Amino acid sequence: RWLFSQAVCTLYAFCGVLFGLCSLASLTVLSTVCCLKVCYPAYGRCWDGFRQSHAAVLLLGVWAYALAFATAPLARWGGYGPEPYGTACCITWEASSREATLYILALFIFCYLLPCLLILVSYALILWTVRVSCRAVRRH
Repeated sequence: RWLFSQAVCTLYAFCGVLFGLCSLASLTVLSTVCCLKVCYPAYGRCWDGFRQSHAAVLLLGVWAYALAFATAPLARWGGYGPEPYGTACCITWEASSREATLYILALFIFCYLLPCLLILVSYALILWTVRVSCRAVRRH
């Protein structure tokens, strides 16, 4: 069973969600920037001389995105609670209300499905661009 108070459970779950979402969002941003640099060099030139300010804006965006979804259960859109086995805490997946169902659906779409699709498309475009470039080099 969970050995600590509900407040500690909420904090534990909040940190798990926040850092997990930051991780996936960071990978999404990284794959998108790589795709722009490799596949669209004309557009990617605006990223030449990648500065700390560019990185700061991207990191700020990643953290704001993750923070928005991680704080939603604290504002009663969804919820945090013990996992089914009771040894840890996470998002309450058993939707007890319409709002909780909408939160879980939004979390699935915007924090899992969309980032995974962006990562897959980015790396597929990179692989396709490399393949086309290799063919062009072989012809010449």
